[in-house]
Parts: sequence; structure tokens; C-alpha cells
Amino acid sequence: MGPSALRVANLNSRLMGLGYEVEDRGNIAVDQPESLPEGPTHARYLPQIARTCKKLAGAVWSALAQSKVPLVLGGDHSVAIGTLSGVARHFRREKRSAGLVWVDAHADMNTPKTSPSGNVHGMPLACIIGKGPRELTHLYGFAPKIDPKNVALVGVRDVDSLERPVVRKSGVRVFTMRDIDERGLRTIMREAIEIASAGTEGFHVSLDMDVVDPQEAPGVGTPVRGGITYREAHLIMEIISDSGCLISMEVVEVNPVIDVGNRTAALGVELVMSAMGKRIL
Repeated sequence: MGPSALRVANLNSRLMGLGYEVEDRGNIAVDQPESLPEGPTHARYLPQIARTCKKLAGAVWSALAQSKVPLVLGGDHSVAIGTLSGVARHFRREKRSAGLVWVDAHADMNTPKTSPSGNVHGMPLACIIGKGPRELTHLYGFAPKIDPKNVALVGVRDVDSLERPVVRKSGVRVFTMRDIDERGLRTIMREAIEIASAGTEGFHVSLDMDVVDPQEAPGVGTPVRGGITYREAHLIMEIISDSGCLISMEVVEVNPVIDVGNRTAALGVELVMSAMGKRIL
């Protein structure tokens, strides 16, 4: 229901108001979990998620091949495996590469061996850098999808105990909420963009709405207190827009069932607008 909530918040018309030509390609067909067995407890619904991610990867790759900017609406964060697989396939065929700015309260680098829940939405970044179930890491037959040295993770404040060693050894540059508090968001974002842009053709932005404090974004799957503020969220997107290096983007973890008056989806739309060039003046 997350993509529908973002559409209801007038995403398409607002993007057109910025001067963009918008083509809404509809929803990727997704198996409904309530009608299926969970499967292996260490990676629940793995076959269904892998099939869905492969469909999404094809749609993203097709859009990039047509020189369009893919904007993916989620859904839980496992969709990022499909998005980044499509991005990586596009640039790999041209012997080029992309970077990644991952904006999230969580590291999302669990593996089936470390995950306390077996939820794949806690594993997507690990899969993207080549660690995790082969059904997800090797979509299109290669891994990693993004070189860890070109990945910046911004806004982290909740990491599982067994996940920490994976994060430390991953090669991904992690900017926690303490880093933001101590060093300032402007400095953090400049470094994150440098990391994601170094030797690449640009970068993908994966925005998990739970990076924002729950007071501003209550409708997310796994809220964590102490997140970034409304204005900080916009500043992240404005600095990304200023870089001129944005290739593609996704907005995930919008859950209207627990939202209040569609506030989280409305904020998600506002943040997309800032990333796509909306300015105060």
C-alpha cells in the first residue's frame, strides 16, 4: 500500500509541476504474504522476494536504457535489491559503474546467519555488496552490484548486535546520527557524495522513510526514535540535487496502515521534490 499512499499524496502531478515528463508504469506484481508459507526462517519469503526483485530490476534497467530517471516506490526495503540490480546491469553493460547513497535508520546489512528475524528487508544492502543469499546477490549472474567503496550509509542509529561486525568489515562508509550531531549534516553529505561519485557515473539514492524521526514520519515499518528532523531530511535531498549526480531514486518503508493522515507519504513526496530540484527560491 506504500506506493498507493505516495500517489495519493500527488507525487505525479507535483513532479509534472516541476517540469518533468512523468510516466507511471504502475505496480510490480507482488505475491501476497498472507496467502503463502513463510519458507525458511532465516530468510522468509526468499523465493517470492527474488522473483519480485528480478521483475523490478528489468523495469529499472529498461527505464535507464531509455535515458529516463527511475523513481521506485516501496514497499519494504528489500525492493532495493531489484532496483540496484537494474542500475548495475545498465552500467555494467557499458563498462561503467554507479555509486549509492543509502539514507536509513538501519544498516540493512544482516545476512541469514546474523538476522534476528529472518526478514529480508534487513538484508538488502548486504545483498547489494555481495553478501547474502545467492538468489538475491547474483541477480543477472554477478556480484556485487555496487562496490562497497562507493557506498555511503547516512543516518544510522539502530544496528543489530550480530550485524555490527558485518558492517565494520563491509568497506561501506557509515555516517551515524552521532556523526551528524557532531560534524553537521552539510559536511556529512559532501563526504557521502564524494564517496558515491568517486570513479562512477553518478549515484542511486535509497531513501528509507524511517531515517526521519517518528514524530515527523510515524508511518514506517520499523520506527526508531532520535532520527533526522524535517528540515535535515530536506537538506539531504537538496544537497543531493545540487550535486547533479543523481541517477535514480527509491522511497521505501511507507506503511499507511500505521500512518497518521498520510503524513509520512506526504513527506516522502516532498523529499522527492527536493531531490528533483524544488527550491525555496
